[in-house]
Amino acid sequence: MARRQRAFRGISPRLAIQYLEGLGGEADGDGRVVGPDWAVDIETEEVTITSSIQLTEVQLAFEGDEETLDDLVERFARKAMRVDLTRSGYDPSSSFRS
Repeated sequence: MARRQRAFRGISPRLAIQYLEGLGGEADGDGRVVGPDWAVDIETEEVTITSSIQLTEVQLAFEGDEETLDDLVERFARKAMRVDLTRSGYDPSSSFRS
């Protein structure tokens, strides 16, 4: 069984659980999501970016066979890195006008 650790900033533990459930997992309520042939433990840590800025970093420990993890980690990272700019009020039609 392989193990991979990844850390993500800008998402909450709740959102990480939702993403993993969307990838076929089921949350156990104790910071662990279990899927077919894989499991992920979720922890958080406060990280200092500058003297006045701290962020919550979601740390994930993926477990499973190599092939499964290759696909799972990639699919999770795509979901976690996606930014929905329209939810923040961003209007792409107003950008870069001359």
